[in-house]
Amino acid sequence: MLTLYGIPNCDTVKKARNWLDAQGIAFDFHDYKKAGVPEGALADWVDALGWEVLLNRRGTTFRKLSEDDKADIDAAKALRLMIANPSMIKRPVVTTGEGKPLVGFDANAWRARLG
Repeated sequence: MLTLYGIPNCDTVKKARNWLDAQGIAFDFHDYKKAGVPEGALADWVDALGWEVLLNRRGTTFRKLSEDDKADIDAAKALRLMIANPSMIKRPVVTTGEGKPLVGFDANAWRARLG
C-alpha cells in the first residue's frame, strides 16, 4: 500500500494528493501535524536517501533555528531536528513498500514509478 507522508495544508502535498486521486491510485495519508513523524521510518529514509535529500533547509522552520542548530549537521543531528520539527522534512514523502521512497512531487518521476 502506498503511504503519502506530509502536512495537509502544504501546496506540494495537495498537488501530490490530487495527482494520486486523478490517477486512481489508492493511498494512506500520514499527517505529520496530527500523528508526528514515525522515527523508525525516518531513520530508514535517511539510510536509503541521505539526510541531505530529506532536510528542507529552505523552509521557514529551518531558517528560524539558532545558528548552533544549523551548524555541523550530520545524519544524527538531522534526524533529531526532523523528529523535533516534522515541518523540516521535504514534502511529500511517498513509500510503496518497495524501493526507495519518493521525496517531493514530480509528476513524471511519479508516473514512471507508480504507473
